[in-house]
Amino acid sequence: MIIGAHSVIFSANPDADRTFLRDVIGLTGVDVIGLTGVDVGGGWLIFGLPPAEVAVHPSDADGRHELYLMCDDIESLVAHMNESGIASSPVQHENWGSITYLTMPGGGKLGVYEPSHARPDPMGAGAE
Repeated sequence: MIIGAHSVIFSANPDADRTFLRDVIGLTGVDVIGLTGVDVGGGWLIFGLPPAEVAVHPSDADGRHELYLMCDDIESLVAHMNESGIASSPVQHENWGSITYLTMPGGGKLGVYEPSHARPDPMGAGAE
C-alpha cells in the first residue's frame, strides 16, 4: 500500500539548494547526465533519503508539516557545515535529542537533529 514518503522543500533559489542537498548534505539517487538525483525534467531533481519516520504532534491548526533530517553526530555535522560555508544555529540539547537549523543557500532553514529517542525499524516498501 504505502511505498515511501515524498518531502518537498520550497526555495527562492532551488538550483542552489538542490546543489547543497547533493554536494554538501550528500543525498543520493540515480546518476543522470552527471547529476546525482533523479531528473524528472526541467531541472527538477528528486533525491533518495535514508529510512524515515513520521510522528504526529498536537497543534491548534491542521495542515502544518515539518521536515527534519537526522544525523548520528550533530557536532561533526555542524563542523562539516562550517567547513562548507553553511551557517547553522547553536545546537540545542533537548530530552529527545540535539538539534540545529542549517541555512540553505536559498535562505531557507533545514532542521537536522541527532535523536536520543527510540527509533522504529524502517517499514519495507509496499508493506501493509
